[in-house]
Amino acid sequence: MILPSGKSVEVVYFRGDPHDERYEDRALHVCVGCGSRLVQPVDWEERGPDHWRVLLWCPNCELHREGVFSQAAVEELDAQLEAGAEQIYRDYRRLVRANMAEEAERFAEALHRDLILPEDF
Repeated sequence: MILPSGKSVEVVYFRGDPHDERYEDRALHVCVGCGSRLVQPVDWEERGPDHWRVLLWCPNCELHREGVFSQAAVEELDAQLEAGAEQIYRDYRRLVRANMAEEAERFAEALHRDLILPEDF
């Protein structure tokens, strides 16, 4: 591999024993301590062509867990994170609409009661 600086380095991948306890294929988004489904990756690093070292953190019980996981397990974690982000976005849009509807109702009521003055603008 040629680096941007022009230096050449040899990349060697370590292929660990898949039966090694470091290679876990459990659902990474589920906390091993409390069972929360909100586990998030804090740090990650490639460990060969099909494994990743990932530091995971549970915001529910504050548990940190580090391990080397398969590409499939990390891809599933990524899919769960994407689904969670989409849910947060949907909830955010719903809350914004509800807040705007409430604000519009209050404004309409204030107009109806002649509570809006030119000085308000």
